[in-house]
Amino acid sequence: MSIQKLENQVIVRNEKFIETAEQLKPQLHETIVKPSSIVEIKADSEVIHGWRPQIVAPASTLSDSEYGKNGSFVLDFGDHQVGYLTIKIRSAGSPPDAPLKLKLTIGEMPVEMAEPFENYNGWLSSSWLQEETIFVDVFPAVISLPRRYSFRYVKFDVIDTSPKYRVVFESVECKAVTSANINAVQKISHQDEELQKIDEISIKTLADCMHDVFEDGPKRDRRLWLGDLRLQALANYQTFGTNDLVKRCLYLFAGVPDDKGKVPANVFVAPKLIADDTYLFDYSLFFAASLHDYYFATSDLETLKELWPTAYRQVELALERLDENKILKDTPNWWSFIDWQEGLNKQAPSQAVLIYTMKQAIRLAEELNAAEKDSLKDRLAEIEEATKTYLWDEKQQFFISGSDRQVSWASQIWMVLAGVLTKEENNKLMKRLLAENPAVGIATPYMYHHLIEA
Repeated sequence: MSIQKLENQVIVRNEKFIETAEQLKPQLHETIVKPSSIVEIKADSEVIHGWRPQIVAPASTLSDSEYGKNGSFVLDFGDHQVGYLTIKIRSAGSPPDAPLKLKLTIGEMPVEMAEPFENYNGWLSSSWLQEETIFVDVFPAVISLPRRYSFRYVKFDVIDTSPKYRVVFESVECKAVTSANINAVQKISHQDEELQKIDEISIKTLADCMHDVFEDGPKRDRRLWLGDLRLQALANYQTFGTNDLVKRCLYLFAGVPDDKGKVPANVFVAPKLIADDTYLFDYSLFFAASLHDYYFATSDLETLKELWPTAYRQVELALERLDENKILKDTPNWWSFIDWQEGLNKQAPSQAVLIYTMKQAIRLAEELNAAEKDSLKDRLAEIEEATKTYLWDEKQQFFISGSDRQVSWASQIWMVLAGVLTKEENNKLMKRLLAENPAVGIATPYMYHHLIEA
């Protein structure tokens, strides 16, 4: 895993666009959610991560118990929640002669309740693991935790009180927040119960990622990424229809290009709008794709007119990477995401992303009758022809990538999505891909979306 850091990043802030984005900042819907049950976490080799919850009592009985030093329990909120915790505690017994020291472990999966966070050793920062140590001096107390959490389970460990008193947890609740209006989603009834459940969980997942912006994830990486925005927006058009949130995100990206006009791969919105120093070839192009999808979902011509120069600039910058054969230069100094798959060569899938987004840019140029439409069409024809000439392996009947002529799932998938071949040829290519199963596979749900779409 390598990290991209730029030493001399120059951002050209477009305050007009940033103000437009600010005016589109959504109102958050708040819902008070109470836990459903008290559970024990049991080892079970048959389930994911090896742990499962077992209900021991309804959560409504919580206030019947007193807890002293080394007391512990786990609350199950019954479903995934994103929001803020409030805990009401009182003392029992003698007047408290020492503070309560309380540890909270907050997690999405039973494994987080069962295995100590101290044992974690991964390349993602351990600070994403959700835990708090709280000291309470005066009782009764209402503790409202300031951080927003993403969770289903909360483990309470009473580290210490004193021998003279114990504590009672009178209530625990979560103020769940989202900018999505769940009631706006049309309910569907599917004859396949598993598909029905997948649909419900997918909608809940999207809602949990919708806050001031579409977040990559409500627990980790709570920021706006262009590649994620594109797919989240597509799902949003069919469900919540919170289209002003998509518009806000587009203006945030357009508000902080660099001095060449390139939009960053992601932005932070607190304490103010900040462009990250990560730039990805495919993500920059997805600004044009996201604007295309937004326009055809909303017919918002005014936004298209304002953001078209930014979108077109991403295509212009991408075209500068082509060599004399109209193929992307595959050198160490460029970044394209595509997928986290180890060893994946990005040249061919990125070439396909360029073709895919150029076709969308041409459709936008036609809507605007923009001067750039004819030159884009000419360039596209040349690039598609070059792609078939240099990246199609007639013998293997696969697209190849890089100097070692790698055959990957990602290259075939993106070439199908880009429509480089005919529909019939694409059909054969996908069947061959599934049958032959090249070694360079798929790592992320993000890439699986593109497989399914292809």
